[in-house]
Amino acid sequence: MPRHATLRCLDPNGFHRIAYSEWGDPANPRVVICAHGLARNRRDFDFLARHLADAFRVVAFDAAGRGESDWLPVKEDYRFGQYLADGAALMARATAPASGVLARLARLFGIGRGASLDWVGTSMGGLVGMMLAARAGTPIRRLVLNDIGPLVPWSSLVRLKGYVGRATRFETMCEVEQWVREVCAPWGPLADAHVAHLARHGVRPDPAGGYVLHYDPDIVSGLRRRADVDLPIGDRYFEGVDLWPLWDAIRTPTLALRGGESDVLLAATAEEMKRRGPRAEVLELPGIGHAPALMAPEQMDAIRGFLLRA
Repeated sequence: MPRHATLRCLDPNGFHRIAYSEWGDPANPRVVICAHGLARNRRDFDFLARHLADAFRVVAFDAAGRGESDWLPVKEDYRFGQYLADGAALMARATAPASGVLARLARLFGIGRGASLDWVGTSMGGLVGMMLAARAGTPIRRLVLNDIGPLVPWSSLVRLKGYVGRATRFETMCEVEQWVREVCAPWGPLADAHVAHLARHGVRPDPAGGYVLHYDPDIVSGLRRRADVDLPIGDRYFEGVDLWPLWDAIRTPTLALRGGESDVLLAATAEEMKRRGPRAEVLELPGIGHAPALMAPEQMDAIRGFLLRA
């Protein structure tokens, strides 16, 4: 069973709590941090975390404004600079020596000094991982990108922002499950247990009755105008997000999973990722769009094998 906790982080207008879950031996120095997509939350990784928990300590977190993390009072603060700061704070927490008895055991066996840190990121969470991995002195040992790369077409950004900006309300959990089956169809085949899990953790009770999606509907406020986007944008506005210079700075071994039907990580981009920067390994998943659910055994096995590689 996962352990749940919070971390207090700093934003431009105060402090906010970041919620996270942890699986595996708390004294294990091999840490994997999982970061979700734009409007998702940490519970997307429950199946993958259980698959990795015997070999790693897995930490998955809710970005600000999602899941059980605090909503930011100033909506324009939902920016990548904030997500990087929160991710760095969580990395420090995850690799810090344990306290009390665990700290003494860590010192005895030397496990605190040899901590390793890997990052698994879906879509937005992958962009955050790329930015952190490109920084000098990054602690990230291995990087897994789920259907995201250094070039994001503007058309897909518009589609994703439009999807997040819509107000969605449900009367019953049956309606939620039906919505999951429709909206998450591009993620690949989902078993009934997967659908039920995504439905249960994807909404919160509405005080007026029924359910609403489990995120602040204003998370797109920091991305609505070009002046508010703290990501490099192509010379022509409609080129989309261009992170190739950042990609070329990454030296961390990288695995990229690409949905074969994805409109976010294009086939041409994936091919270029093999030749530049960290020269990523690319695993293409036929018949899947944006983004693979990371719940299928073959997807989880691929990630596990890559992370366990010496």
